[in-house]
Amino acid sequence: MMNIALAVHGGAGTIAPEHLTPEREQAYRAALELALKQGHAVLAEGGAALDAVEVAVRALEDSPLFNAGKGSVFNADGQHEMDASIMNGLDLQAGAVASVQNVKNPISLARRVMENSNHVLISGLGAFEFAHKQRIELEDDQYFFDQFRYDQWKEVAGTDQVQLDHSDKERKFGTVGAVALDAQGHLAAATSTGGMTNKKWQRIGDSPIIGAGTYANDETCAVSCTGHGESFIRAVAAHDVHALMAYKGLSLEEAVRVVVHEKLPALDGDGGLIAIDRAGRIVLDFNCPGMYRGQVGADGVFRTAIFR
Repeated sequence: MMNIALAVHGGAGTIAPEHLTPEREQAYRAALELALKQGHAVLAEGGAALDAVEVAVRALEDSPLFNAGKGSVFNADGQHEMDASIMNGLDLQAGAVASVQNVKNPISLARRVMENSNHVLISGLGAFEFAHKQRIELEDDQYFFDQFRYDQWKEVAGTDQVQLDHSDKERKFGTVGAVALDAQGHLAAATSTGGMTNKKWQRIGDSPIIGAGTYANDETCAVSCTGHGESFIRAVAAHDVHALMAYKGLSLEEAVRVVVHEKLPALDGDGGLIAIDRAGRIVLDFNCPGMYRGQVGADGVFRTAIFR
């Protein structure tokens, strides 16, 4: 039995059980399981953790259920601005993009930044130009249009109000991410998001920032976060899990607990994270009512959950 592991998330927030119909819950679980199965297939064939997290996140970006890729929310101008990042625990290489438009799978563009440029993070029109040069698959605005997303934006359009997509009373969506351990003992993490509904001034959250929303280091763990991005940036949340393990000797579970339940709440940080350590232990924790999540360990059993 190979010691491989994979976890995914599809956002966290004020998810009320009474608003989640059995049909809707099944749709979310099916989308999470599909991402798990596609990523796990890479690992089961001896593939790299980096490939597995990219494949898993692409599957979530391709689903309109989550605020990433196809399901991205509208900004204040009625457009989609997407962020993503990916990191390899083997050599600490990383790539990220911010405020990109019309890119079908921002996570794949982030990987190209890591592998085919001298940079870690590129943004806006520059990232779009880079996508063209890399022959990354593009889609027109209609591909990203979702009626619920549009209605959600129209409720706050023209105001200074922004909202996390998964804090709406009726429907819950959010940032997506994946973390993996491969058979060679290497870790990787990836995160992708459409950001906040009605965001202005090309606002960027934690998802494309290495150390805030995404981090991987073979010495300790791989982490992908979801929640109120500003708080995760100030807490340097993803890297802090690694630091607590590396410098204080904490277990993955304890390090995650400190970050999620002590450090983030002190900064009004609602949300959660998924993490895997180099032994294949998986921790999925959050400080809000729910988090869309799934995992598969060495036993090969696929598990998904939303609430505690």
